[in-house]
Amino acid sequence: MKAGVGLLSALALFLLMGSAFCQRPRPKKPTRRPTTTKKPSVPRPAKPPQPEPKEPTEFPPVILGPPSFFQDCPQECLCSPSYPNSLNCENRNIREVPVIPQRTHYLYLQNNYISEVTSEPFRNATDVSWINLANNRIVRIDKQVFEKIPGLLFLYAQKNLLKEVPVGLPSTLEQLSLSRNRITKIPGGAFKNLDKLSLLDLYDNQLSDSDLGKNTFKDLKNLVQLNLAHNALKKMPAGVPAGLVQLFLDKNRIDDIPKDYFEGFTHLAFVRLNHNQLSDKGIPKSVFNLSSLMDLQLSHNQLSMVPRFNSHLQHLHLNHNSIESINGTEICPYNLHSDPSDPDVLPKLRYLRLDGNHLSPPIPMDLFMCFRHLHSIVI
Repeated sequence: MKAGVGLLSALALFLLMGSAFCQRPRPKKPTRRPTTTKKPSVPRPAKPPQPEPKEPTEFPPVILGPPSFFQDCPQECLCSPSYPNSLNCENRNIREVPVIPQRTHYLYLQNNYISEVTSEPFRNATDVSWINLANNRIVRIDKQVFEKIPGLLFLYAQKNLLKEVPVGLPSTLEQLSLSRNRITKIPGGAFKNLDKLSLLDLYDNQLSDSDLGKNTFKDLKNLVQLNLAHNALKKMPAGVPAGLVQLFLDKNRIDDIPKDYFEGFTHLAFVRLNHNQLSDKGIPKSVFNLSSLMDLQLSHNQLSMVPRFNSHLQHLHLNHNSIESINGTEICPYNLHSDPSDPDVLPKLRYLRLDGNHLSPPIPMDLFMCFRHLHSIVI
């Protein structure tokens, strides 16, 4: 009896367990998040405007010089005991001219930020004879400066912002360099009494024909070099001293040379007219027939023929023109049948440049027959 009851209990337990394993779990329904009402966006308060960043100063700080043996040496300069008459203030980032010691003869102020030169720093420096003001920002040099230094010999003020030639220059001046400025005006009498001036450099300015009067250069009786290259000239400058040795007129707009322009020039040895608008019509037949002329440069023009020149010429630059042919017999400055043993007869030409034209080889033999001293020819 007990065995039957146990068997029934085991069977009931087996059935209950089977039904539990066969029953599938009900899938859970996804729970939805409660909907929330969207709050209206509240504008953020505007940030106060930030101050603009300060730009770095235009000028770098002044560089002080080393301790000096001389008590009168400006702190931003160098005073070497080896050169007691020199004041070296170049490359110091200074904005104005310091007080110049009385002992100074040579003044170096190049490569700074000086905008104006006044007379006050020169009140005791009456013996200054050499000044270098190159590569500053100078717009004006007071006339009174030159009254303080009446013995000035050399003034170099290239690469500045000058719009006119300074006035009141001392009569002792020998060299004046004003290249790479913005000069459009030469005041009347600016070169008055400068009869000792040997070099006048006005390269790379903005001078036109109207800025150069007939009497602009008349007082420069001892001028050796005149540099008017890289300006806006359309004509050859008038009134150039007849004793000139070097005349530089490159990079202008000159298209004509007057027939008698070089008459009376007894020492003119170097003439440069590169990068102009010269054509055959603008060069008279014998305008370059000067016995003193040694170097003639006419490159980058509009020439189709080789101009006539004197037998004493040694260097001739005709590159980058429109020359198509060259005849040695026609351009030879002497008769090919003359005695070649006579050194005064043979042309002195040593260097001839013809590249950048429309020439084709070979080089004519009569060219070499005429120019026996020709060492180099570039075609």
